[in-house]
Amino acid sequence: MTHSNSQSRPSAGPMIAQVALIGLFVTALVTAQLTASKLLAFSLPFSLPITGAELVLPGAAFAYALTFLASDCYAELYGRRAAQVVVNVAFAMNFVVLALVWSTIAAPAADPDVSGQFADVLGASTNIVLGSLLAYVVSQNWDVVVFHRIRAYTGADKLWLRNIASTASSQAIDTVIFVAIAFSLAPALVGVGPVLGVGDLLALMVGQYLLKLAIAVLDTPVVYAVVSLVRSREETTADETHAA
Repeated sequence: MTHSNSQSRPSAGPMIAQVALIGLFVTALVTAQLTASKLLAFSLPFSLPITGAELVLPGAAFAYALTFLASDCYAELYGRRAAQVVVNVAFAMNFVVLALVWSTIAAPAADPDVSGQFADVLGASTNIVLGSLLAYVVSQNWDVVVFHRIRAYTGADKLWLRNIASTASSQAIDTVIFVAIAFSLAPALVGVGPVLGVGDLLALMVGQYLLKLAIAVLDTPVVYAVVSLVRSREETTADETHAA
């Protein structure tokens, strides 16, 4: 007995969507890990409480915000368990990235000057690593849990609500954990990196969170577009399979 190709082969559409979302998530996560040590400063045309007329935030804020867009799309399309698998496997992959970067830094260099610059740019300090890893594993799992708790109450409707609410709350958790550990607790305990005062810590938290919150609101149409596109492709593929 033979089976038709349409029945024996997995659909290419959903596979491409899954790989693309996982790829975006991992790419943004690795980029965030490598850019976290640089502090950015943006001047504002007005003054805000705590931050003043300047927003100061870690360089990872842009890339890390994309991980929540990717994980929310993935959670909506493939469910809570699948999203948590991606989040926690990616957490383990963080250690692979760190091992590869640190082993490359430790390896003998043909040009000592270039080697020093390489270490300065890519060799994230202990305080940054500790802060980013703990913030990641807590906030990303929280994001998936809250996303699906809201979905349990709203059903398939109100994707905008679970996208914004889950991302806004998880980004707040991520910001507090990362800034507190990277710029206060870890430097004080390990002796690596600056120990910022309370005012500077609050300014850094507020600046980082405001940017992440803005991205969470602005990326909602993108989440709708991605989910709609993938579902339409899946429905088309299912119709073609049934017709065959």
